[in-house]
Amino acid sequence: MDFTFTEEQQAAVEAARAVLSGVAPDAVPSPALVPGAVAEDIDRPLWSRLAAADLLSLTLAPEHGGAGLDLIALCLVLRESAKVLARVPLLETCAVAMTLQRYAGEGPFTELLPRVGRGELVLTAGANGRTGHEPAERAVTARRDDGPDAPGAPGDGRRGNAAWVLDGVQSAVPWAQAADWIAIPAHTAPARTVPAPQGEAGAEGGGSGEGRAVLALVRRDQEGVTVAEQVSTSGELFGEVRLDGVRVGPGELIEAPGAWEWLRDLLTVGTCALALGLGETVLSMTSQYTSKREQFGFPVATFQAVAVQAADRYIDLRAMEVTLWQAAWRITTGGAGELPAAGDVAVAKIWASDGVRRVVQTAQHLHGGFGADTEYALHRFHAWAKQIELSLGSAAAHEEALADLLAAHPPV
Repeated sequence: MDFTFTEEQQAAVEAARAVLSGVAPDAVPSPALVPGAVAEDIDRPLWSRLAAADLLSLTLAPEHGGAGLDLIALCLVLRESAKVLARVPLLETCAVAMTLQRYAGEGPFTELLPRVGRGELVLTAGANGRTGHEPAERAVTARRDDGPDAPGAPGDGRRGNAAWVLDGVQSAVPWAQAADWIAIPAHTAPARTVPAPQGEAGAEGGGSGEGRAVLALVRRDQEGVTVAEQVSTSGELFGEVRLDGVRVGPGELIEAPGAWEWLRDLLTVGTCALALGLGETVLSMTSQYTSKREQFGFPVATFQAVAVQAADRYIDLRAMEVTLWQAAWRITTGGAGELPAAGDVAVAKIWASDGVRRVVQTAQHLHGGFGADTEYALHRFHAWAKQIELSLGSAAAHEEALADLLAAHPPV
């Protein structure tokens, strides 16, 4: 397989490095030193610089003011952002924007895309459900409201364009307090019974559409939406998004098959890119430290036990890298394989979760007590690694998903 990146993709990496060069990984307090979140907002100055460098519009089509690049380019930029623990919702905003661009058609949401590229809007997504251990779309129900007061109800000339009503909870939504719009996966439920005119039989919605996964985009300040503060393992401010009778009008909910699955795969692969960038920086920190730290008059890096552990972690990173690009390539090109692209996504996340955990654990071990010093950046990298490890599903969860795919697609 040819892993050579295009000139445009390489240019995106160079631009990202230039923008991120002044970002300090330990610019905010350690999560071990504060009772709540490490900060109340995202890094707004960095967000503005990313927009000015056209990195927020990287994957948007030219008609929306973007460069028209793909998921591979985004993963390259995410990889660089993780090396400095950039506190911005780059993955979430770009993934939701890519999904809207692909599935929203000419609806009202596509009008938001140029503003997203200019950094005027922040997007995020609820992908963890209530607990993180069940399909996220099952945590929220979406039912059509065909009642007399619903938009598109009988009598207004728009029969069939009824509103949707959302109820449920999405937990651990990244950067929810900073977001302007939140993508909410949901599953369809029976519609409300429509009162029939006198002398006619009543009608009931739902029917064959029950149980489908759909994707809604709601405003953070929309009526019926409440966001409760939650603090992530990395110390960042996340949110529990509760929806209580939230109404979305015609065209504000994406019913196209595969929209939520596409967004979930984008988020998962992007998380793998974050794990790779973080792991590479941590291994570099470990190499530098063990090269300077001496015992018995020799750098500890020259000891066989230390060298073998570092070599094992290097192998982990290379496996994380190759599985990441395989999954990103499958999603980007739609390339054929013995399993659906979801299989490659699962393999990439298995390696990302297990690999980044092993990298930071080895780093802590080889740093000795110095690695636990809250004034040293490794402590923050460890906290971020634990968050990334479990985000969008642990290795065990993706192993189970991969097993289901293998069972459903036996070798011919």
